[in-house]
Amino acid sequence: MVVISVILVLLGLAAGNYQRSILRSKEAALKQNLFTMRQAIQQYTLDKLQAPQSLEDLVAAGYLREIPKDPITGQRDWRVEYDDAFLSPDQLATGISDVHSNSDKISPFEGTPYSSW
Repeated sequence: MVVISVILVLLGLAAGNYQRSILRSKEAALKQNLFTMRQAIQQYTLDKLQAPQSLEDLVAAGYLREIPKDPITGQRDWRVEYDDAFLSPDQLATGISDVHSNSDKISPFEGTPYSSW
């Protein structure tokens, strides 16, 4: 009986560690997706002298192969920000300036909402 109790306690600890490691990997994937899309937005804006009007513009122009899924929500439901700022003096039109997760959850590791990343 004692052996079974010890095994159950160890299994409980292992399951908790497994869930935390999965969440950490989702957060790492989110950070990488945001970095890649932000770079694509910036490069598109500098190359075309206008900011993209949608994330689909980045795919159509070949800056992204596809719009990645948000690992937290599991959807391609990114929240985009539009800004009137110009990246260069030659830029002709404004559009998307940043992208964020659409999740309303808060990271248990960093204590900040995913939508603020």
